[in-house]
Amino acid sequence: METFKLSAQISTVAIIAEGVPEAQTRDIAAAAEKAGVGLVGPATVGGIKPGCFRIGNTGGMLDNIVMSKLYRPGSVCYVSKSGGMSNELNNIIARSSDGVCEGVAIGGDRYPGSRFIDHLLRYNDNPDCQILVLLGEVGGVDEYDVCAALESGRIDKPLVAWCIGTCASAFSFEVQFGHAGACARGFGEAAVDKNAALAKAGAVVPRSFAEFGARLSEVYALLVDRGTIVPKPEPEVPKVPMDYTWAKRLGMVRKPANFISTISDDRGEELTYGGMRISDVFKEDLGVGGVLSLLWFKKRLPPYATKFIEMILMVTADHGPAVSGAHNTIVSTRAGKDLVSSLVSGLLTIGPRFGGALDGAATMMTDACDRGMSGKQFVDDCKREGKLIMGIGHRIKSVENPDMRVEIIKKYAQAHFPKTPTLDFALEVEAVTTAKRSTLILNVDGCIAVCFVDLLRHCGAMTVEEADELIANGCLNGLFVLGRSLGFIGHHLDQKRLKQPLYRHPWDDISYIGGDM
Repeated sequence: METFKLSAQISTVAIIAEGVPEAQTRDIAAAAEKAGVGLVGPATVGGIKPGCFRIGNTGGMLDNIVMSKLYRPGSVCYVSKSGGMSNELNNIIARSSDGVCEGVAIGGDRYPGSRFIDHLLRYNDNPDCQILVLLGEVGGVDEYDVCAALESGRIDKPLVAWCIGTCASAFSFEVQFGHAGACARGFGEAAVDKNAALAKAGAVVPRSFAEFGARLSEVYALLVDRGTIVPKPEPEVPKVPMDYTWAKRLGMVRKPANFISTISDDRGEELTYGGMRISDVFKEDLGVGGVLSLLWFKKRLPPYATKFIEMILMVTADHGPAVSGAHNTIVSTRAGKDLVSSLVSGLLTIGPRFGGALDGAATMMTDACDRGMSGKQFVDDCKREGKLIMGIGHRIKSVENPDMRVEIIKKYAQAHFPKTPTLDFALEVEAVTTAKRSTLILNVDGCIAVCFVDLLRHCGAMTVEEADELIANGCLNGLFVLGRSLGFIGHHLDQKRLKQPLYRHPWDDISYIGGDM
C-alpha cells in the first residue's frame, strides 16, 4: 500500500508472490485503482517488452530468451493467466510470426489486479502491435468483457484466443486446474463456453491448443500480404555463453584453481609426495631426509644427500635453553601457553641475529667463490668495506677447542660429496681469519651453509641455477627452522613436565636508568 503513495514515480506494480488472500487482493486492487497505478498479479511471473525490459521470470533462462527472439520487438502482444504458459506463448509466437511486441501474465488468482481487457485495450491502442493474443483458462468470466469489446469494435485488431481447460467438461465433478481461479464454478466459466463465445465475437479460436501456432501463423501471413506488417531484417542473434554448470559437466571448461600444489596430492587411492606414492616412500626407506627432498625440492636426492639433511636437522635441533628462541619458548610455556603458541614464540626470534647467518654465509661465500677470489682477497675486501664475514667466528670455540658439530659436518661432506668447492673456499677463508684470532673459525652456521650449497649444486639432481633459486627462496633458513623446532618443542614439554611456574626476570639483572627524557 505504501508503494501507491509514490504514484508520481511508479506507474505499475507487479506482485509476484503467491497465496495472497483474496480479500487482501481486492483491497490492493482498489487502492491501486484509486492511486491510478497499474497492477499486475498477484501470482504473476511478470511481463516482458522485448528489446527493453522484463519483469520477474518471464521468458525463462537466457537460452530460451534467444530461442524465443525476445531480444528484439515483434508485432504480437499477448496476455495470459498462466505464467508457465506465457513462456510457451513466447516460443509459439516466435515460430509463428515475427515475435512478441509485449507480453504479460496477469496471474492465476481468482481476483487479479488487472484483467485481460485492461491489457488488450492497451495493446489495441499501441501502433507497434498488430496482432493480439489471449490465453485464458477455465474459471472466471473476464473473457466475456473481451467478447463485448470485439463485438462493439473497441478491439479492432485481429485477436487469436484460446482458453485452456477444455477437458474439464469430461468430468462430472468440479476439477481444480492448478490456479486458484482455474475451476468452473458457475455458468459460462467452462473453457468450452468461453472459447465458443470468443469465436462468435470475432476472435480467431483454434479447434485445439495444438492448432494455436498454425492459426496465429495464418493471421500473420494475411497481415503481411496486406502490408499491415512489414517484416524487418533479423538482427544478429546475441551470443549467450553456455551455462557454466553445463559447460563444466561436458568437460568444456574447468574451474580456475585458487591454489596450485605440485608437491603432494591426496585425491587418489594413495597420498603422493612429489609424485611418489607414500607406500613406496616407506618401501624404499627414504627417511625424513628423502621426504624433505620430495616436498621441498620435488627431487629425489641420492642417499648420501638425504642423510646429510638429517644430520643438519640433528645438529641444529637445539643449542641449550639460553639462546633467544629456546628462552622465548620456555618463558611462553611457563606463562601457561599451549605448545603451538610457545613454539611460535621461539620461532619468531629467528632472524638476522639468530639463525639468519646461514643465508648470509651462503650468499657471501658462494658469490666470492664463483668470482674466483682467494680467501685473502675476500677477507681484505670485507675488512675494507667494514663487512662482517657471515659464518665466521665463535664466542667460545676456537682452533684449539673446535666445534664438534662443524667437524662432523665437514668430514662427512669431504668424504661423500662429489665436489666441495664452496666448503674449500670457506676453509681457505678460515685459515686467513684464524691467523689473526683463533676464535675466528668457521662456525656451524657457516659450515652448514657452504656444505648445503655444494650438496645442491653437485648432487646431480638439479642444475646450478635451480640450486641457487632454492637457496634464494629460503630453504637454508627452512632447515634451521625445522631443526630448531625439534628443540623448542622439547623445551616446552620439559617445562610442562617439570610444572615450572610463571617466569619473572630478576630485577637485579636489569639496569634501571632514570633521568629526564
